[in-house]
Amino acid sequence: MEVLSDRSKPKVKEYMTRDVATVAPDETVGDVATRIAESEEHSGFPVCERRRVEGFISARDLLLADDDDPIFKVMATDLLVAHPDMKVTDAARVILRSGIQKLPVVDDAGNLVGIISNADVIRSQIERATPEKVGKLVRTLEEIHDTHLEQERRTVALAELTPTQGRVYADELEGRRYELEHGLAEPLVVIDNGGTLLLADGHHRVLAADRLGIDEMDAYVIVVDQTIELGMAKTAEKENLERIDDIEVVDYAHHPLVQTTERLQSDN
Repeated sequence: MEVLSDRSKPKVKEYMTRDVATVAPDETVGDVATRIAESEEHSGFPVCERRRVEGFISARDLLLADDDDPIFKVMATDLLVAHPDMKVTDAARVILRSGIQKLPVVDDAGNLVGIISNADVIRSQIERATPEKVGKLVRTLEEIHDTHLEQERRTVALAELTPTQGRVYADELEGRRYELEHGLAEPLVVIDNGGTLLLADGHHRVLAADRLGIDEMDAYVIVVDQTIELGMAKTAEKENLERIDDIEVVDYAHHPLVQTTERLQSDN
């Protein structure tokens, strides 16, 4: 089966901010509240003992606390943290699913190495190199089938698409919905195999668009003049995939590169 490689997908370490402002657990509520009030970009800070993440303190956490209270008494301790080798798309799922603004990034030892925000996630989506991905797929198909293919950019009707992936993840749909609502979604990748429009890449985007009442989308279309026997077409047939309504939506399993600080502390 022809697949699009994940190797080119950007990692968290490529977009995270490495110079992270932090506070210590024994700093006082008053001191941290002053830092937040005087800052134009910080509404909270990771709480670190040296570089090890112990929790997170936000302006909301400080509201009902006494100025002399130490931060460790009022900080959140069960925050999510990501690994630098996690794909940005997976970090986006976590950020959008949890409603948080920033996700601390820790290495294998639990030390803080960066922070990735929803703004970083949006930037990564804008900078995706879709033409390179399409070009790689074209070259792969040409080599496998000993043929010459053409590329074109056009609008395709969602009702005419044949999916080649049997399931999508519920929380990634929320991320794709966010992109569509903010005009950030990249084009689909479609193979026009003798008139049959096979959806090669963009299943989450298509389902999100359908739920928003969008009937057609922009696509990079790889045109096959004479029908060829494609592995992804066989997959669609085997899984009885004829229209986008046949795609199953499942809950996304907890990503292995996302942890909570409590789990990090219990593992060491």
